[in-house]
Amino acid sequence: MATLFPVKTFAGFGPTVVRPADFFVDLGRIKSRKEAKLHAGVRRIAPKSPGVYGMLGRYGELIYIGKAKSLRCRLMSYFRESRDPKAGRILKHTGTLVWETVPDEFAALVRELELIRRHRPRFNVLGQPGHHRYCYVCLGRAPASYAYVSRSLSGKDLVVYGPLTSAAQAGDAVRRLNDWYRLRDCPQTIEMHFADPKELFPQERVPGCLRFEIGTCTGPCIGKCTRASYGSQVRSAKKFLDGADNRPLDDLKKQMERAANAMEYERAADLRDRLAHLDWLAERLNWLRHARAENTFVYPLKGPDERTVWYLIHRGRVRGACYLPTCASTSRKAVKLLDDVYEELAPSVTPHQVDHVLLVSAWFRKYPEQKAGLLMPHQAKGVAAK
Repeated sequence: MATLFPVKTFAGFGPTVVRPADFFVDLGRIKSRKEAKLHAGVRRIAPKSPGVYGMLGRYGELIYIGKAKSLRCRLMSYFRESRDPKAGRILKHTGTLVWETVPDEFAALVRELELIRRHRPRFNVLGQPGHHRYCYVCLGRAPASYAYVSRSLSGKDLVVYGPLTSAAQAGDAVRRLNDWYRLRDCPQTIEMHFADPKELFPQERVPGCLRFEIGTCTGPCIGKCTRASYGSQVRSAKKFLDGADNRPLDDLKKQMERAANAMEYERAADLRDRLAHLDWLAERLNWLRHARAENTFVYPLKGPDERTVWYLIHRGRVRGACYLPTCASTSRKAVKLLDDVYEELAPSVTPHQVDHVLLVSAWFRKYPEQKAGLLMPHQAKGVAAK
């Protein structure tokens, strides 16, 4: 059917890393504009297995992606009188139901997010690219570097941290960071005049803002510090952002307690706010470091079919999957996959991938008992080699 604007017709769910290569995929499709026929088709052929499903519009475009522990039960819920109003709206625009099975509920969760980001169905909200606008904390901008927040990266900064979800909170934290380390935060149009080299004819310069007067900037714009001393301040700020120096948090906490004990409540409240902003930033950056450095393991999970799948998670993201080896052939394949996934230096978490990392972290918060069975990559290789 012709349309005024081009429509991307659904051609299949596409490849995935969350399904073992030898997993038998049950693909289903029911086509009808009549709700009763869709209902009858689901009742007749939809499997009681974990999986993901899609709703196609009248022109064959994918309009919604969902997940299910049992595809039949989930799809049947769309036809109940007590269904959610949104489910009714989606079904009203649906001309075809499609689905594919996956080994278990965990795979369904990851696969759903993967497909939403790939196909961007209009009825999905969570998981859509751009649903969260991420930002970065940057340390840079010569000749006098300072901390600032940006939604895009220039590639010219000394170091970049993130992504973070709240530009407003990141902005507050960066302002406190610049104040603590006495870094400038003025526009790039302000010319810097360091105290070295000495000027032949010294000039009396006026600072461009009040921060020098109140002691929260060393005044590189008026020659009140050398390049070396200012560079030392920048390196100290970098240590805090790297998680190597928590003195600002400790010192602010001590100052706040002293002010409270001296009944200087306004000063204590101000120090509390400074501490809260810097503590928020330190906590978020520490989570990202943890996700990148430590969330690397093999997650064995037994599915409804009693077969155990190894999910290869590297830096918080599922990078591959295979069945628990049971013979020499499957052992060789498992070892090769382990080598391919874990010998590769996984890139840092990007905005496109952060939702995936959050999903995996949320799964283990929901099922903390699952952590007991996790294997380190070398342990998995030892199991596979037996």
